[in-house]
Amino acid sequence: MSEVTASVEGKVAVVTGGGSGIGLATARRLSSLGATVLVVDIDGDAARRSASELDGRALSADVSQPEQWTRIAAASSELGGADIAFLNAGTTTGEQDITAFTDEQYRRILGVNVDGVAFGMRALVPQMTDKGGGAVVATSSLAGLIAFPGDPLYTLTKHAVVGLVRAVAPRLAEQNVTVNAVCPSLVDTPLIDGEIRDLLTGSGFPLISPEAVAGAVLFCITSGQTGQAVFVQLGWPPTPYRFGHPPGPRLEGAQGKVPPGWLAEQPR
Repeated sequence: MSEVTASVEGKVAVVTGGGSGIGLATARRLSSLGATVLVVDIDGDAARRSASELDGRALSADVSQPEQWTRIAAASSELGGADIAFLNAGTTTGEQDITAFTDEQYRRILGVNVDGVAFGMRALVPQMTDKGGGAVVATSSLAGLIAFPGDPLYTLTKHAVVGLVRAVAPRLAEQNVTVNAVCPSLVDTPLIDGEIRDLLTGSGFPLISPEAVAGAVLFCITSGQTGQAVFVQLGWPPTPYRFGHPPGPRLEGAQGKVPPGWLAEQPR
């Protein structure tokens, strides 16, 4: 048995946005390695189709709503408690103009892309710590590492996911829980609509397959690393992004000093 299989076989995995795209590809990969998968999707029919294919369990839920996470955690507990959480559900606005978005667009994208990750950690990490450890992977984007003007609110949320992952990783490492983000470039999923898809394919820009991102998710689960933002680009293996450090104080007597405790060391 390979180390990868041993890391996944017999584990309970919760996958949000698991009815299509990256979520479905990752659910398939985890199931093929012997995990029991709880497929969560706001589209109940898609969740049921995915779960039926994988011999898993389906749950229709809106990850932006905190009370829905009570249901998700209960379903996971019935399966034995989460060992793996892939917090992947996401959406876009498609709005480039920061003066033109609606209140509904703003609340929805923050709710799904940010709240869905924070609420997911709050609900499922206690199950992992009760079991002695686990792995959390959240879907960010290359837009979480760069300034992407095509959808500023999407960019906002994906930077937030990276920041959250890096901030919680050191403390959760003490409880044997790893937390990482995957940051793919443009992926061939339903979020790439017809007009954008035609523009990209017409220009010869290649889209990443959901299966390639699933491979990066598996890397995050099994590598033992934590606090990483793993970028996914064609021609590259899954690779942790190298963040720079902000400058320290320049006052006399304070040069080279770092704050005590949890600010002293950031994951690289």
